[in-house]
Amino acid sequence: VQLQASGGGLVQAGGSLRLSCAASGRAFGSYVMGWFRQAPGKEREFVAAVSWLGRSTYHADSVKGRFTISRDNAKNTVYLQMNSLKPEDTAVYYCAADRDWATLPNGHVEVWGRGTQVTVSS
Repeated sequence: VQLQASGGGLVQAGGSLRLSCAASGRAFGSYVMGWFRQAPGKEREFVAAVSWLGRSTYHADSVKGRFTISRDNAKNTVYLQMNSLKPEDTAVYYCAADRDWATLPNGHVEVWGRGTQVTVSS
């Protein structure tokens, strides 16, 4: 599977953005999907994950209640709805795919997509 993220941009604090990640290939439903982010000078960090059929989600504490991950297997796409954005959410956001629900949040990722820049101004 190959991944292509989109939807990033510049937004004011308190605003919203929705990121999308389109997957090519036939095996999308066999992957756990996730989002990570990397701010300048910082390590890449886990943001959210969604299980194979979308029945389970897991969000990092830093985004819980503000961000929501979801997926549409019919469209081979995973989304990240980001509300109440803060300047500290500024980062390059990456979508990721792996077959193991337990290890993806730890950065064990089989496929990385190209990042999309999100910039939140104060």
